[in-house]
Amino acid sequence: MLITIPHYYNKFHCIAGECPDTCCAGWQIVIDDRTRRKYENYKGPFGSRLHNSIDWKESSFKQYDRRCVFLNEDNLCDIYQEAGKDMLCKTCRNYPRHIEEFEGSREISLSLSCVEAARLILGCREPVRFLTREKTGEEEYGDFDFFLYTKLEDARDVMMKILQNRKFPMAVRMGAVLALAHDLQRRINRQELFLTDVLLERYQKAGALERLQKKLLTYRISGKERFGKIQELYGFFGELEVLKADWPEYVKIRGSRLFGKGKEFYADLRRRFLEKQASDWDIFLEQLMVYFVFTYFCGAVYDGHAYEKIKLAAVSTLLIGELAMAEWVEDPAVPGLEVFIDAGHRYAKEAEHSDLNLNRLETLFRGKEVCGLESLLGVILS
Repeated sequence: MLITIPHYYNKFHCIAGECPDTCCAGWQIVIDDRTRRKYENYKGPFGSRLHNSIDWKESSFKQYDRRCVFLNEDNLCDIYQEAGKDMLCKTCRNYPRHIEEFEGSREISLSLSCVEAARLILGCREPVRFLTREKTGEEEYGDFDFFLYTKLEDARDVMMKILQNRKFPMAVRMGAVLALAHDLQRRINRQELFLTDVLLERYQKAGALERLQKKLLTYRISGKERFGKIQELYGFFGELEVLKADWPEYVKIRGSRLFGKGKEFYADLRRRFLEKQASDWDIFLEQLMVYFVFTYFCGAVYDGHAYEKIKLAAVSTLLIGELAMAEWVEDPAVPGLEVFIDAGHRYAKEAEHSDLNLNRLETLFRGKEVCGLESLLGVILS
């Protein structure tokens, strides 16, 4: 089995009680079967506490005020302190590692929802490299479509090259990847995967990005039209399952900062924000796009929705940028990296850790006119 990780992966270290937003609050922590049996058989006073603090029907830890009952006042885990790290459930041992499994391959990333992981992801200045090693052992996947998977891998490799080509503005790179995913989806829908290689060669030919840039720029829209479209995309937040109790108020306040004073105020705010972040803006967007594409794109082997996976990457990147801008306008002295870390981890905590939310977003991408190719290109490039 091949194991692939981003090059910064092994730099991650949990900062435990020093973390400004603990991962042990705000969502349900599910206990795997193996650890559940350990808890069932644990003896002594702490065993009694375990037995009384688990929802055995849901196989999850109970919560008090939306915090895991084992999270103490110092934001440390009582299970870890009382019984040792081997008694942590699989969810707690793995987080913030995100694992995608494929036949013969396992891809491990760090989740943007963790503040310290977000610092590594967004603080990375150089293009991300992906490291692969071989591990003995392999799992069977039954009806796994290996041919589709290899074409998705090939397409992702090309997308990564485009996203990390710093000769071009990030808006152009995002637009090019979105267009490539659109063209690839047509071949998937028509069962013409044998034409994928020709498609990918077209996007890699000498001068291809220069020619595509000229075409993409024709999709630019007016500031007034963009204001309406980005406001509609921002409204997607209201369609999501609430995982953290403060999320609706967080979104409402930042939406008011962005859109509450009208399109002219928004346009001026965006201009000032982009000027302030000029040296870092494209790097933040690049790292976000690379993160989302690496984490989710090849998962299209299981549902065939390659284009929606790139829409997820593009819209998520756009919305995190909007949240960062809303944070900056409140306190322009805060460094750009910090506002992106805050916006990125808050967004990921709501959107990425709920299958319901990820599926809901894909449904919106397919059904909303604002998520059509030309519409999204207009928002990205304007």
